Amino acid sequence: MKKLLSILIISCPFFLEAQSFVPNPPELDLKSYILIEPNTNTVIAEYNSDAQIEPASMTKVMTSYVIADQIANDLIKPEDKVLISNKAWKMEGSRMFIEAGKRVSVLDLLKGIIIQSGNDASVAMAEYAGGTEDGFVDLMNAYAGSIGLRNTLFQNSTGLPDPNHFTSTADLAKLTTSFIKKFPDHYAIYKEKQYTYNDIKQLNRNRLLWKDDSSDGVKTGHTESAGYCLIGSAKRGEMRLITVVAGSPSDNARFDSSQRLLEYGFRFFATQKQLSKDQALKEVTIWGGQSDTVQIGSAEDIYVTLPRMAFKDLVVNYNYKNNLKAPIIQGQVIGSIDIVSKDKVVSSTELVALNDVEAKGFFGRLWSSIWFWVLSLFGLASD
Repeated sequence: MKKLLSILIISCPFFLEAQSFVPNPPELDLKSYILIEPNTNTVIAEYNSDAQIEPASMTKVMTSYVIADQIANDLIKPEDKVLISNKAWKMEGSRMFIEAGKRVSVLDLLKGIIIQSGNDASVAMAEYAGGTEDGFVDLMNAYAGSIGLRNTLFQNSTGLPDPNHFTSTADLAKLTTSFIKKFPDHYAIYKEKQYTYNDIKQLNRNRLLWKDDSSDGVKTGHTESAGYCLIGSAKRGEMRLITVVAGSPSDNARFDSSQRLLEYGFRFFATQKQLSKDQALKEVTIWGGQSDTVQIGSAEDIYVTLPRMAFKDLVVNYNYKNNLKAPIIQGQVIGSIDIVSKDKVVSSTELVALNDVEAKGFFGRLWSSIWFWVLSLFGLASD
């Protein structure tokens, strides 16, 4: 058998190359979708991802994002008691079953928004955080702009249909990325499978939480005009994936599509750490400094997401100039690092000084300047 395998490898020069083959993403009956690795901002697969879609209850990810940020900035507190208005109590669609005139904690309402998809809870929190729901919607749109959502406009806090209430799957993936990175404690609520309020137990509508132990969010959405939608996320090892599907024809189909996309990403792609934060990668010559060199590296850990077999061909290029003049300050940008796969730059980051280099005294600097000038006459003063 080993002999036969050797013959096959020798006789077929494309055998090894075939091992790096990545199949096309699954064919799915969707209006739009996207699959990304958020930590490296890598789009693994997408279809029509910048097209306008109706977000339905996926809107509530932005509603909870605004609340989480307000809590982080001490504008509201989880234990605050919110007076429930008649408007919130009368909301149609999915509900938490809060009652008008009663007070409910911010944390309970946040769980009602995230786990139970309560339109009543969304409006109650919108009125509390924004004064009115319209005021809260202004906040939602301001946050959308700050995150960089370019194809998004909100008209309400719930996702109920409105012709001017729209987003895109790409924008929702970006929003979810920001949520996970900025508010991990609040994001943890998205993986809770059930919540009981007012003696009424409701299950999380995201069935991915039961299908896959690595899934930890995010949010379903459905209206007749939007179809069945879902933001899903899962993490395996160093790699997290976020998928957004929109316009699925059925409840089951949206979960199947999301799961197929996640499995495709985890099966054929990987995220690997390439460089460590504050690791000395190179030394640069310094003129006029109390040290002759400065160590340079990256100010952050560098991860790359690629097809699994592509890592063996990675090349790291360091772009910098020698013979810098002191003083040098720690964190000062010295150059750049490009990580290249098959002649394509897949990651680019700054090379920074990892330590300070103080300048010499007056005569030391004068002598260094003269010597630098002499060398420059012969083209020896730069690298």
